[in-house]
Amino acid sequence: MTLYCGIDLHSTNSVLSVLNESDKVVFEKRLPNDLACIREALEPYRVDLSGCAVESTYNRYWLVDGLQEAGFPMILAHPGAIRQYDGIKHGNDRTDAQHLARLLRLQILPRGHIMAPEERALRDLLRRRLLLVHQRTMLKLSLQGLIMRHTARRLSANQIGQLDPERIREHLCTSDHAAFTGEVTWATMRSVDFAIDLLEKEALKHCLRRPGYRILNSVPGVGKVLGMTILLETGAIERSADAGHYASYARCVKSERISNGKRKGEGNRKNGNRYLAWAFIEAAHFAIIWAPKIKAYYQRKLAKSHLMVARKAVANKLARATYHMLTNQTPFDLERAFG
Repeated sequence: MTLYCGIDLHSTNSVLSVLNESDKVVFEKRLPNDLACIREALEPYRVDLSGCAVESTYNRYWLVDGLQEAGFPMILAHPGAIRQYDGIKHGNDRTDAQHLARLLRLQILPRGHIMAPEERALRDLLRRRLLLVHQRTMLKLSLQGLIMRHTARRLSANQIGQLDPERIREHLCTSDHAAFTGEVTWATMRSVDFAIDLLEKEALKHCLRRPGYRILNSVPGVGKVLGMTILLETGAIERSADAGHYASYARCVKSERISNGKRKGEGNRKNGNRYLAWAFIEAAHFAIIWAPKIKAYYQRKLAKSHLMVARKAVANKLARATYHMLTNQTPFDLERAFG
């Protein structure tokens, strides 16, 4: 008899529920988040298991990788696309696990993509770099505000980047405590700069071996970091059915609900990959600056709409072009994309 398993994963424990073809519970138990313990519990059902469904939560890596390595058929459930069950008065971890198993049995479980651990780790390395870039920006703004409060002088981003401890003390000579705070902030910025540089070099070392990276660098506005980001966040291009689906995954497609010809609002605006969305908006920004043909297209859009709508239109074009480039392994063709 075919069996179906749903796992409701939490931070410290997981609820396992195994259903048979008749929707009857064969096994159900709450277990600590210990891979050996969970594997031992599922081992008697391994041969008959059609799949083990677990939601794509932040702490899923150890469980999905561990059970896959042990030979269990793992299925990643897409939590944003799962419709919650109606008609019950009480819901708990047990019913959540059963719901996953039941959707799997009915073959209507929305599925996510399980990346290979090595690919995922390299992708997450670049995501960590982006987090550090945001932190560096916060530190620069903090130092800029500190100097402005004490001197009424606003330094530009370039001037902040050229500061050193001696210049900081000159700007903040009226207060020893403020000068000390500025020096510590500057030292933290340098440490973050060093960490960002290390992460970039490590990611680039692996991306340079891939033909897709060279192809992406042919796109106007796509440099080292954006090329790596688009390549690693995209993963296998075969995941997208066509260019439209890929652009939607990159959040470059407008979201709206229409009823009887009237706009009723937006839905699923944040569905997709926010890192790809950021990368293509950044690429659009630089492409508008460096490519005259793309700039002309942007200006035509800008004359009819808002600045961000026009920029998103350029990002959409770049995303669609990227799909065809990675699918056919061909460099960017400006005439085909914006002609």
